[in-house]
Amino acid sequence: MNISPFSSLFLTKQEREFKKQLSNILGYSPGNIDLYKTALSHRSVREGSDENNERLEFLGDAILSSVVAHFLFMKYPYKDEGFLTEMRSKMVNRHQLNSIAIKIGLKKITFFNKTDQSLKISQIFGNTLEALVGAVYLDRGYEETNKWVARHIINSHLFLKDLEEVDINLKNKLYGWANKNGKSLEFETIEERVEGGRKLFTIGAFIDQQLVSEGQAFNKKDASQIAAQKAIEILNIT
Repeated sequence: MNISPFSSLFLTKQEREFKKQLSNILGYSPGNIDLYKTALSHRSVREGSDENNERLEFLGDAILSSVVAHFLFMKYPYKDEGFLTEMRSKMVNRHQLNSIAIKIGLKKITFFNKTDQSLKISQIFGNTLEALVGAVYLDRGYEETNKWVARHIINSHLFLKDLEEVDINLKNKLYGWANKNGKSLEFETIEERVEGGRKLFTIGAFIDQQLVSEGQAFNKKDASQIAAQKAIEILNIT
């Protein structure tokens, strides 16, 4: 990644405003502004792998998963591996991260093609949050990243008591609703593409052959769960 350690010394007015907004989100003044710009740049505006956030997303995904796994391991000393795995999935699934990213204001400062209406309602902001975690890690180190994730993601936006009660198999819940109401329900792969060196799946939930919702993830199971969660919200199923 081509990042000059001196570039942050010569900021334009626009860059200073960006740094101010970013600092408000981060809770500290970023050390290397170009690193964070890369983290916030979607490939729709920067195609080069050293310019957009896909590599940082790959890194941030691994760091975030590690931090959350350690948090859960310490939080629940008597819970088994199955419970811990489910809780981690609930905390860092694509839909959850996208929601958190929008709440903390990442959508406002992410660089993406704003003329593409589909991107405005897509999951790219959750991906951006992962890339931001990667940037925090490179800028501040693992221990500070651990604290940052705990403070700004886990403690602020993930309510564990509520998550414990969430049925992670949302597909079963949606199937139950469909059967009860005489509806047909199918989950179909809409798209497969490579993003950041990994396969990204888009799965659609179809009710009576009509597309109700879509979910994106790096495996089909998680993408289906996200599609099911969105469908449940859209249909107001309790």
